Amino acid sequence: MFSLPPLLRLMRPKQWIKNAFVFAPLLFSGLFTNMLSVQDTFIAFIIFCLASSATYVLNDYNDIENDRKHPVKSKTRPLASGEVSKLQARILMVILYGTVALSALAYLQVVIVVAAYLVLNVAYTFYLKHQPVLDIFTIATGFVLRVYAGAVSLNVPLSSWMFITTLSLALFLAAIKRRQELMNSGNKARSVLQHYTIDLVNKYAEMSAICAILFYSLFVISDKPNMVYSIPFVLFGLYRYWFIVESKDSGESPTDALFADRWLQLTILGWVGVCFYSIAV
Repeated sequence: MFSLPPLLRLMRPKQWIKNAFVFAPLLFSGLFTNMLSVQDTFIAFIIFCLASSATYVLNDYNDIENDRKHPVKSKTRPLASGEVSKLQARILMVILYGTVALSALAYLQVVIVVAAYLVLNVAYTFYLKHQPVLDIFTIATGFVLRVYAGAVSLNVPLSSWMFITTLSLALFLAAIKRRQELMNSGNKARSVLQHYTIDLVNKYAEMSAICAILFYSLFVISDKPNMVYSIPFVLFGLYRYWFIVESKDSGESPTDALFADRWLQLTILGWVGVCFYSIAV
């Protein structure tokens, strides 16, 4: 089976799919027919990929001793397994952070948003991930900043509907992540899990899912009535994701769940297709 080089795996390219949130303002603004707008959004996406990779390297570097004690991470994380040295990781971090900083010469406004994301994640790595509730909101804020970066790259305002819908959806994903960590590893996997119970994070997930559906539906009905047929795709996607979590014991990594389930992939493609068609016509 094809395997990525250790340094590239340390950057976790599979997780870059999360940065697709950057494209949301491009889609909903209708500017996807403008090639310059597509180019600017794609560059914002690339900058966010570099920034998120720098964050993953920093997190793995900081957690290397704990990861070495983990039955799975000790084999799959390049730093913990010894495939990548600490010196190599430090050099890679300098290159990634430096490239993001240099991007400010041409895309200052986008990099300012990305810098906020980086600062937030440094705080998460060393402090916030140990604080109950704050840890979940920090993860969710990262997704909101991705959407905001997409809006900034296009010089369009971030819709209040898009903001609250993205936040609700991200809170749902973060709550499910904590739920699965509790289910799979107990409260020993990370210190913050000692403050949670499965029942509590289930309530967080349910409330966030309801909010995401409600706010998205209100947004479509009030601002984008042509997109009303996209709502069933959102409902099915949330139902399907929760089915995957319950029946296949997935959800600790939303990215893995997405890549493993064809129905979820088709649902997202269908949603994008309906949105494109509704906005284009």
